[in-house]
Amino acid sequence: MSNLKELTMEHHRSAERCGFVKVLLGGNIEPTLYGVFLLNQYHKYSALEQLALERGLLVGIESIQRADKILADATELLLHNNIDLLQSTSEYISHVQTLNDHDLFAHIYVHHMGDLSGGQMIKKRVPGACTMYEFDGDVIELKNEIRSRCKDSMAQEAKMCFEFAIKQFNEMSKLTA
Repeated sequence: MSNLKELTMEHHRSAERCGFVKVLLGGNIEPTLYGVFLLNQYHKYSALEQLALERGLLVGIESIQRADKILADATELLLHNNIDLLQSTSEYISHVQTLNDHDLFAHIYVHHMGDLSGGQMIKKRVPGACTMYEFDGDVIELKNEIRSRCKDSMAQEAKMCFEFAIKQFNEMSKLTA
């Protein structure tokens, strides 16, 4: 069993302490702002999941894919989709395209475990249908399957994924000002 959760806990906590996360969890985020966040998430997840699919990393856990659901949620909240991507989103996409399978799965772990866990709390506090937080299949089984594929050696790249999230949260905070 991997200790990846413990090895990345400080980075996880740092991400949770970002100002935008407080806005996200505050229960009154403005729909358009949440839509901008979702649109950026869509582009990140789309790149990540496409690479993971091409490399066979999602075999048996295909139902964790979020990109299409994120886009549907964003489209519901935004009048148009021609919003400039955040710099952190562009940097993230470039970064994941350079990763080997091992490190790419660290990003699957961070993003999708977050949706399976904390995402369940977020969906009660944000506007829209929140289909991105609805999973086909048993959530506990999906979490266990993801964990079973993790290795302690993924910690450094998982920490990098959290750092990208922190950059995104900081950029989103500037939009709330």
